[in-house]
Amino acid sequence: MSATIIDGKAYAAGLRGRVADAVAALAANGMVPGLAVVLVGEDPASHVYVKNKARQTVEVGMRSFEHRLPASVTETEVLDLVSRLNADPAVDGILVQLPLPLQIDTQKIIEAIDPAKDVDGFHPINAGRLMTGVRGFVSCTPLGCLLLIRSVQPNLAGLDAVVIGRSNIVGKPMAQLLVSQNCTVTIAHSKTRDLKDVCRRADILVAAVGRPEMVRGDWIKPGAIVIDVGINRIPNPDAGEGRTRLIGDVAYGEAAQVASAITPVPGGVGPMTIACLLRNTLEAACLRRGLPMPALDAAA
Repeated sequence: MSATIIDGKAYAAGLRGRVADAVAALAANGMVPGLAVVLVGEDPASHVYVKNKARQTVEVGMRSFEHRLPASVTETEVLDLVSRLNADPAVDGILVQLPLPLQIDTQKIIEAIDPAKDVDGFHPINAGRLMTGVRGFVSCTPLGCLLLIRSVQPNLAGLDAVVIGRSNIVGKPMAQLLVSQNCTVTIAHSKTRDLKDVCRRADILVAAVGRPEMVRGDWIKPGAIVIDVGINRIPNPDAGEGRTRLIGDVAYGEAAQVASAITPVPGGVGPMTIACLLRNTLEAACLRRGLPMPALDAAA
């Protein structure tokens, strides 16, 4: 068996295009959604993410508001900025880029964001809405994973799903999304006994642990859908001294011989995160204005 490659880059491009069309329709009536991003400190990866988010926000026709703060900023100053963004009618979505410096309580900042503008889906109210099946904003990465899964298998009812990882950002919301699709879900983690055997029961396997190629080919049930959330940078001496390459949490070459469909790294889940952030911002803009949310989640 050779797996179908789930092209997250192509799906994300299509989703951004549909978002752009919906934003253009709003703008024609004088309503332009706005996304505010708060970046604290000089973390190189965070700077790259924020740059990409700002570029893609503008490309779909939204307003982008960037707020860059020094690593020495106080918690009170960040909270004051979040409060101003909550009150700003031009801002529909607020994203505070993580990680934050040690002097700042990350959870306190997340909880300060207006849940109606929490397009990252991290606020406890939105997490609770997901848990109870009430409409709210869903974390962008797991939402992107679900869209990719449904692009190859629209009906997930009755399937066994295993999520490796129990973070609040990916693992837990991913499990809840799969429950909402009527899957039977197991959350596996570092304390799980016989992890390999647990994974081999999965019709859908989502790996989100941050350990390079931990999931081997013989962990995969034949015909399973494999979603690799991992982004691990490792040395690549073949490309030259000091060069690196990206790999996932799944041994891709092995898994692709067993799975029915699989996401690559890079080019799988990664591009979906920003696309879903823009989707959530559009939804926030529509909800604030009492407008229906356009249908955006068609297959690629």
